[in-house]
Amino acid sequence: MNPNSMHATTIIGIHRNGRTALCGDGQVSMGDTVVKAKAIKIRRIFDDKVIIGFAGATADAFTLSEKFEEKLKANKGNLKRSAVELAKEWRQDKYLRRLEAMIIAGDKTGILMISGVGDVMEPDDGLMAIGSGGNYALAAARALMRNTKLSEEKIVSEAMKIASEICIYTNTEFVLEVL
Repeated sequence: MNPNSMHATTIIGIHRNGRTALCGDGQVSMGDTVVKAKAIKIRRIFDDKVIIGFAGATADAFTLSEKFEEKLKANKGNLKRSAVELAKEWRQDKYLRRLEAMIIAGDKTGILMISGVGDVMEPDDGLMAIGSGGNYALAAARALMRNTKLSEEKIVSEAMKIASEICIYTNTEFVLEVL
């Protein structure tokens, strides 16, 4: 990744019991410098029926978010079909292939991760995480899922809190959305 571009970092998402929750921190970094502390990386799209979170190069993430919403409109809100269509376009388009970003997208039916190389993944356990602190948040969320009866929103917010205590690119300015 280009050290001179701005990067949004950690997003964690869960889909369980027909509910989806995404939580993201607010930090945007350029190299080893924080350039924004209260960025909003979680958004509702498609008439508030889908929530997305992004990590990676900020401008690239916005481009992918717009493309994904176009795919949702073209596919009448079908999350999986839209993600696959975006991934196909991502792999075939010379411009899109150079984008350095990842998206987690969820609705009431599930949660998916669309990777920086145009892959689409659905988690085995309903948990997905991306960004610098993603693995920390994912490990914390798995432990919370297995050992507590916390709500989906509490699991992702607590997991983000733990990630922020470990990852220098993750702060505690969280945005949380639930469907």
